[in-house]
Amino acid sequence: MSKLDEKVGKYIDAVKDTCGLEPDVDLLRKITAACGPVIYQRDAETVASSDPDEMDRVKKNFLMKKLGLSESDKLDEGIEAAIETYGRSERTKYRAVFYYLLTKHFGKDAVYGS
Repeated sequence: MSKLDEKVGKYIDAVKDTCGLEPDVDLLRKITAACGPVIYQRDAETVASSDPDEMDRVKKNFLMKKLGLSESDKLDEGIEAAIETYGRSERTKYRAVFYYLLTKHFGKDAVYGS
């Protein structure tokens, strides 16, 4: 099993167990692969949802640049919805899972060819 497969397996478990959702495994795999090497760095693998600067980076770098959304798409509401789905008290929010939740929330699966 490759390192990517191990990470995807861990993220599938997070979507199922922590978020209570049945994941689109193909989409989750594509998002995980698109995250690149950051998923192998302990600190970068997670997002700090309580850090306004980090959430601003997620908004600008992921939602606007990667998904092609604009500020008028209610980005803050989408981020809040992802935080609620993941669980506000959940300390370890994996970046790939958080991006997956945002991608699904905004219906942007097509960005990843899904």
